[in-house]
Formats: sequence, C-alpha cells, structure tokens
Amino acid sequence: MVELHGARVVLRDKRLEDAERDYIWRCDPEIARLDATYPLTMTFERYLKMFQDQLRYPTPGSKHLAIDTLDGKFIGNCMYYDLDSVNLEAEVGIVIGDRDYWSNAYGYDAVVTLLDYVFRELKLQRAYLHTLDWNKRAQRCFTKCGFKPVRLVRRFSLDFLLMEVLRDAWLAQVDSLLAARWDRPLNGAGAPATEKPPSRFSHPVPPPGPQPA
Repeated sequence: MVELHGARVVLRDKRLEDAERDYIWRCDPEIARLDATYPLTMTFERYLKMFQDQLRYPTPGSKHLAIDTLDGKFIGNCMYYDLDSVNLEAEVGIVIGDRDYWSNAYGYDAVVTLLDYVFRELKLQRAYLHTLDWNKRAQRCFTKCGFKPVRLVRRFSLDFLLMEVLRDAWLAQVDSLLAARWDRPLNGAGAPATEKPPSRFSHPVPPPGPQPA
C-alpha cells in the first residue's frame, strides 16, 4: 500500500469506489482534450469491469494513485508508468478531474509529492512527461515542479513537449519545491494547512515480495 501526504492532498491506492468519478471524468470532452485522448463512449458497466480487472491485475511497472483532499474528497489521479528498471526512469502523469480544484495548487502539490516518492523511495534517476505543446498552463505548473523542457515530440498526429527532471537536480532544490506547497491558502473543501508535517511524505512499509525497481 502507498499513502503519500502533501500540504493539501493525499495520494493513495485506487479503490473500487473511485470508478464512478473516474468514468465521469473520462467521458468529459474538455478533460479528454487536455489529456490528448477521446472521451469514453462505453457504458459504465463495461468500464467498471475493466476497472476491476486493473485493480486485480495491475500493469507491471506502473502505479496509479488517487488524489484526495485533506478531508477525503476524491478529486483526481496521478501515476507513474513505463518504469524502466535498467535506466531507472519512468513517465508520470496527472489529471485533476474535479474542476472546483483547478488552478489552486492541488496539481502542484500532487506532482511534487509523487516526485519525492519516486526519487527517494523508488530511487529513480529520471522522471519525464509529455504535455500538449499548446497547454501552456500545464507547462507552467510542471516547470514550477522542477521539470525542464527537452524537445517537441510528434505522437498520434499531435505535438507534445517532452519535459524531464533528473534526480540530482530534484534533490538540489527539493526543500524549496516542497516548501512551496504551503505558500497558498486553501479554497473550497479542506481545512487550511497551518502546520507543516514532520516529514516530507509518509506511507506504510511495503509488504514483503517483489517491489518496483
């Protein structure tokens, strides 16, 4: 199990009860456009079956996490995937599905909390992502999280900006990046974060057995 605590979000393992909100978000044309995908057209019953299968048989080299507010409201998802255990790198992604939590640093908090985990706990050397070349708001957020632009990439007839952050660069600025999570007051659901937690992240000790490299 994984449970990572940020300033205003908690990243946790996905649960079956997340399926309904996930389905609504994945059917949303605007969210699908921002994620460079097509809105779902399948029924919820079919999607639920796929969701259950993914929980039972997760894709190797990937980890999907729900994003909750401090008071437990499910507002989005983040993940790492395509983990390369030789080069010690993985792609990361995020979506804040609940529009009430857009543009209030919830995405920033989720990304830096996830990066702290993959660099410190998984010992990765590089994290990277692809964002649509026109999505300047996302690019500004990722830049604040420590990512640097690398090059434009053509995928699926769309242009993306490849961005990356390296372990050494992350560790050199980690204190300021994590501290910045506390710089803005909370709006909407959730109590204001008035005190910093004693540690940068916390999660249960993984059970014995194979773990992500």
